Formats: sequence, C-alpha cells, structure tokens
Amino acid sequence: MATPIVMPRLGDFMTEGTVVRLARSQGDQVGRGEVIAEIETEKLNYDLEAVAGGIFHPVVVEGATVAVDGLIAYVLEAGEKAPEAETPQAPAAPTSTRQASARRPAAASGGGGAFRSTPGARKVAASLGLDLAQVTPTGPGGRIVEADVRAFADQQSAAPAVVPSTPAARRLATSLGVDLSQVTPTGPAGRIVEADVRAFADQQKPAMPPGLPEPSRSEPLRGMRRSIAQHMSDSLKNSAQLSYFMDVDVTEGQRLRREASQSADTTITMAHLLIKACAATLRRVPTMNSVLTNGEIHYFDQVNIGVAVALDDGLIVPVLRDVGSMDIHQIADATQTLSERARANDLSPDDVVGGTFTISVLGSVDGFTPILNPPQSGILGVGRSVQKPVVNRGKIVVREMMTLSLTADHQVIDGAVAASFMRRLQATIERPAALLK
Repeated sequence: MATPIVMPRLGDFMTEGTVVRLARSQGDQVGRGEVIAEIETEKLNYDLEAVAGGIFHPVVVEGATVAVDGLIAYVLEAGEKAPEAETPQAPAAPTSTRQASARRPAAASGGGGAFRSTPGARKVAASLGLDLAQVTPTGPGGRIVEADVRAFADQQSAAPAVVPSTPAARRLATSLGVDLSQVTPTGPAGRIVEADVRAFADQQKPAMPPGLPEPSRSEPLRGMRRSIAQHMSDSLKNSAQLSYFMDVDVTEGQRLRREASQSADTTITMAHLLIKACAATLRRVPTMNSVLTNGEIHYFDQVNIGVAVALDDGLIVPVLRDVGSMDIHQIADATQTLSERARANDLSPDDVVGGTFTISVLGSVDGFTPILNPPQSGILGVGRSVQKPVVNRGKIVVREMMTLSLTADHQVIDGAVAASFMRRLQATIERPAALLK
C-alpha cells in the first residue's frame, strides 16, 4: 500500500516548508530512515527521511513550497501505482497543438484533428473551458467520455496550478512573498527565471516616504527576519501583554557562580543561575508555566524553558526540557550545546518546540520589554549586571544589581500572580546557595 510522506511541522509556528532538494529520484529504491529530501524553513534546514522502505515517487519538484501536512511523495510497494491524482508536479513548457495531438488518436473524419470523444464529453469540456488534449481517455476505442472530463476537472480544482519556473525563481518568490502567476516569464520555453521575480518584486515596492534621504542599501524582509517580524506582530495582536520590572541584587550570585566555575569544565554564568531560579519559581507559581491555545489554558508540571539565542540574521529559541530535574552544571552544559548548535544551524525540529516559558538575556542594556513567545504566558527579560549604590540595612553600599523584566499575557496572568512570581524569583536569586547544589 502506498505510504504518503508529508511536510512535517518543524516548529510551533511553521505553516509551510520548501523542498530545496530531492535526494532520490523517481523510481529509486529507498530504505526506511533514508534521507529523501532536504526541507528548508525560515529557521531550520531538515533532512526528511523515508518512513517506510520501497520505491520513491515524488509528487513535487525541487523548489516547491508545501504546506504543513501537505503531500511531498509516496513510497510504493513493488509493482504498485501511485494514486491517480498524485503525479510529480514538474514545470512544463507550453505544449503546441501538434504535440498535444500526437498524444491522442485523431478522429476518423472531420473535426479538424479533434480527439476521439463523445458529444457529452465535448459539451462538458466546452462548458468548463477544458482542453481535451489534457484528458486521459477511458472509454471504448480510446474515446474520452464525460466521466473522464469531470474527473480531470476535479483534479484540476483540487491541485494548485503549477507555474513553469526554475527552482531558484520559486525559492526567491517564496522568500519575497511573490505570486508566480503574476510574473511575466522571459526564460527559455516560457519559464519564469530568478531575474523575472526580482523585476516583479521591484515593481511592487511602495514608494519611499517623502523627505527621507537616499538609502545606502535596501533589502526585502525575508527568511528568518520575515518569520520573526510576523511572529512578533502576531504576538502583540493576539495577546494582552503587560510588563513588570524589578531590580535584583546579584552580588552573592556572581560570587558563588565564579567559585563554581573554577571547579567545573563549563563556565557557570548568571544566565544559568536565572534558568535554575526560574524553574524553581515556576513550580511555586504554576500559573506562569502555562500556554493559551484554542481558547483553553494548559498548565504544566514539567518546566521547559526556551533560551533566546542571537544569530547573525535573527533570533532562535531552542528549548531546555525538564529544567527542574537538572543541576546547575547540567543546565550550563545543555545551554552551551544548544547555543553552539543554533549558531552552526544544526538544531533539530525537536530542539525548538515545546517551551512553556522563555528567558531572553540582553546583557548590554539595563532593561527592556520582551515580547511574548506565544502561546506561552510569560517571558523573562534579563538586563546587564552592574554595580550601583543601594541602601542595605540602613547604609548606602555598592552592590551588583540586575534589572529583570517579566512580560505576561494578562488574558491568563493577573497582576498579583506576576508580582508573586517576581518577588519569589528575587528571593531565590538573592539567596542563591540552593541553586548551586
């Protein structure tokens, strides 16, 4: 039985992916677990593996953009045929009348080279505006019957139109959000080439606002940057975000983590202490460890913390799972490994999904307002650690202070809950000995 291979969901917010490369060809024998295609999303590259062994039958071409759960290929058993509606979607040059006629027997008399077909078939084809040259006949003597025309019409309405174009043109169109059906082709055999897409995109650009100087350079919002922009915009539109700020004394935490680093292979940072402290605090204020989706609030006992990692062209948030079960050294090792893999573009889909809370460290500023990572209900922003004069036991002393900012979804988190979380987190950080056990 034919085994379908579909576009996997490689992130919480992924809606589509691009098949940038087919690793095997039509008719190749493949084994279960063998890489058959390379998938590209805004944040990840992924090797798609066969879920069964058999004969490879792709239904898309390289460069195709496929929705999550959309069909990419079949793996067939020996002698098995793929379902009729699923044939490889390859760009094709326009077919001349003579070439089309060669595929079907001509009528015995008259008809100007018409294909053998019943009157009912011709009437339906005319009413639907269909070319009989594209219809597969199943009637007696190789004739096209009415049922053939209606089946072809159903296939055409169910399948997206394939615009003749090069893989590079399709990839660029996807990144720029260009509809290829609107682009004028100039390539060989009427194909759209990359230059056509760029020319169309340039024509669609809105005029610069008046009064601005000539830009030194311009580039489209695409790839990871486009994904982040959409994600952040949707976050603000779909949640009631409110932020809370608090200064925390990290003098003792800095001292203890430096001592711990001297006896460890991995350097312990304040970020690691904060991850551990957040895990402990989320267990005491479990309402913060929640997500809002489809009109339901889901609460979790397990704490999975996403840690924002800055990249050259954007931001990615790999997830530390079950942080409450880790000691500080395990957190440090896991965080370093995920960060290195993120910067090497080596994260797997499982590494970036399933977070219940997020921490974003921006140690070059005193404080900032982080934007929620939906559907999570909370995110902690971490500013820089700096020495400041503070009042301690009635005296002005110099202490190392850090500004923390919590953004919470007010649809789920009341102000009292957010304040309770911040007070407990402050107490945990300012008495850090337990975090290092």
